[in-house]
Amino acid sequence: MEKKSTNPIRSVITIVISLAFAGFFLWLALRGLDFKVIQKSLAKANYLWVLFAAVFGILAYWFRAIRWNLLLEPMGHQISNSNSLWSISFGYLMNLTIPRSGEVARATALYGVEKVPVDKSFGTIILERVVDLVCMMGFLGLTLIFKYKAILSFYENSGVDINPNKILIVLLILVAGTVLFFTLKKKLAAIPVLGKIIGFIDGIFQGLTSIFKLKQKSKFILYTLGIWISYYFAAYLVCFALPETSDFTIADGFFIIVVGTLGMIIPASGGIGAFNLAMKFGFMALFISMGKSAELGGEMGLTYSFISLPLQITIMLVMGLISIPMLAKARNKVVSELEIKG
Repeated sequence: MEKKSTNPIRSVITIVISLAFAGFFLWLALRGLDFKVIQKSLAKANYLWVLFAAVFGILAYWFRAIRWNLLLEPMGHQISNSNSLWSISFGYLMNLTIPRSGEVARATALYGVEKVPVDKSFGTIILERVVDLVCMMGFLGLTLIFKYKAILSFYENSGVDINPNKILIVLLILVAGTVLFFTLKKKLAAIPVLGKIIGFIDGIFQGLTSIFKLKQKSKFILYTLGIWISYYFAAYLVCFALPETSDFTIADGFFIIVVGTLGMIIPASGGIGAFNLAMKFGFMALFISMGKSAELGGEMGLTYSFISLPLQITIMLVMGLISIPMLAKARNKVVSELEIKG
């Protein structure tokens, strides 16, 4: 497959904008708070709980690697779990530089070691995001049941204005565009310039529909549960590191993972700033719902974020950096095998 040259200026601009987002949200999170209080909380934290959380964070990588293999199998690609793991790790590493670039990097890395067409593997990655969204909605449902007051308080403190009409309009446009595309697909494919684009979209569609052809549906469900249970404990166990949050319940953990995911959606480098701000508002909401001080909640939210986020970034860096030589070794093996066959 021919690699397209990347525009370095565009990449630099994207990184700068991402860092600007991170700096802005970090400023919003820190303003008006006494950082010395946070420093004291960090100093007395029990980091053994953070180590336990890290184990679950890494375990989620492994479950995701095996699940990806299950999605690629219906399209005739049986990849090794190790190549799947290191491709995923490399993708997460790229997300630390340019937000949302990891999906393409992950698909490209897998092509280099397993020769799975990028369009097809990219389709399965999009499918993964859809499945993850469904799981996230499940956690949101549990949060609404058990922590409704905290959700309401978070909404009031965050200042987010959700307009249902705008969401409906966007959904209608997406549905209409999809129907129009498949109606005119054959005619559009006949145009030379659009032919390759149509072929690429077809490959993505094959990846998306691979879930309906799964031979091991029960395993797919189990690994999906494994991923999100691991995410849950990676987030929840950090609470036990801080005396002020060590009494948080399982339901509080549901709320934390939902708020944390919302913070990571914003395209800031590594979630820096956005995650911190989300945790500040989230813990303020939790403390208010418990009848405690909102100010203390904000301080504890930031303290939590200064433990949890570096943990996530450290895992991404370590796994990502290990993936580089591992993928290079696998690529060299593929090249050697092709040379022998040639």
